[in-house]
Amino acid sequence: MCFWGGETGGGGAKFDLRVESYGTVDETNAAIGMVRLHTGGGVIDDMLSRIQNDLFDLGADLAIPDTGEKLEYEPLRIISSQVERIEQDIDTLNADLEPLRSFILPGGSPAAAALHLARTVARRAERLMVHLAQTAGETVNPEGIRYMNRLSDFFFVAARSVNDGGKADILWVPGENR
Repeated sequence: MCFWGGETGGGGAKFDLRVESYGTVDETNAAIGMVRLHTGGGVIDDMLSRIQNDLFDLGADLAIPDTGEKLEYEPLRIISSQVERIEQDIDTLNADLEPLRSFILPGGSPAAAALHLARTVARRAERLMVHLAQTAGETVNPEGIRYMNRLSDFFFVAARSVNDGGKADILWVPGENR
């Protein structure tokens, strides 16, 4: 039995698409732990702390899918207010950013580099969740997918924010090395 109450069994079960999905959500959470080594407290760190708790909710949501079966307890589900809070955090951070005039390369400050890594892990989790949702006989809470989609956008905006409001972003120069 895994932490969230789902079964992982042994052998091949560890490679199940559902297990891959919540395992990658867990990996996203671990990446946030690395980010927080560089944030030094403050508003973004507070946001990341809330997100880490939400990701445990999401792991539980994925581990116990809504099959319509009556359970002895109310399973955790990601709800729209959690998605809305991420969107509000994005708007808050975006308000102080320099306008984006080019694609940016992952990097800049250590916190920004770690946030870009978290963004890519979150995108992978989202892709796995979408794949799982499209698999016959499987269900995934649509709010969980929305949450992961918005979370990767949050990481992008937060990375720009910790890069001196975008002033320290590293811009992509198309064809620079031709």
